[in-house]
Amino acid sequence: MSSHVRADWVDFPCSLPAAAVRDADPAASPPELRTVSGDTVFVSALNTAELERFCAENRIPIRHRPDVWGDLLEPFLDTWFDARHQAETLDRLARNGVGHAEAVGIRERVGPLVAAYNGVHEDWCHLGLADLLDAAASDLVPPEPRIRPQDRAAFRAWAMEIADRPFAQHSQGSSRNPEELSHGPLATRVSGSVVAP
Repeated sequence: MSSHVRADWVDFPCSLPAAAVRDADPAASPPELRTVSGDTVFVSALNTAELERFCAENRIPIRHRPDVWGDLLEPFLDTWFDARHQAETLDRLARNGVGHAEAVGIRERVGPLVAAYNGVHEDWCHLGLADLLDAAASDLVPPEPRIRPQDRAAFRAWAMEIADRPFAQHSQGSSRNPEELSHGPLATRVSGSVVAP
């Protein structure tokens, strides 16, 4: 099988070795493969069926990961949220390893970049990790907030670490029950069967 890999995206059929894939989430937006090294690789939604087939054929666990970056980037959507919704978002972030002060700091760091990016896209529904990484190098973003080429690898690693915090917390033996993680359990499905994470 062969695929075209460009930056953080993979096309199907997939040439990423199955042994390099920790888990996947075909229902994410966009669908994701996560490597054993902690990187997230995005798949076009047009290839969701191929991703599901690849996972089933290779017994790659299907695991929903809370969308930490979706919550972090929510203030930059082209919409308005009331105080109650904002507080719920901050609570969800805290449950997933990003405390209030850190969330404020992250938003301050990425705010100019994401605001410039969404000033072009005018998304009012969802911004997430894929959008953040796209914005970092996008020519649609003015040079000032854009991440410099020499800083992009470090920026990407930082963003991936934050995105993976719910998994990292759970795998390090967190005393919290996976059911307490936002957006439902950090459940794993292998070929249709649900197994403990």
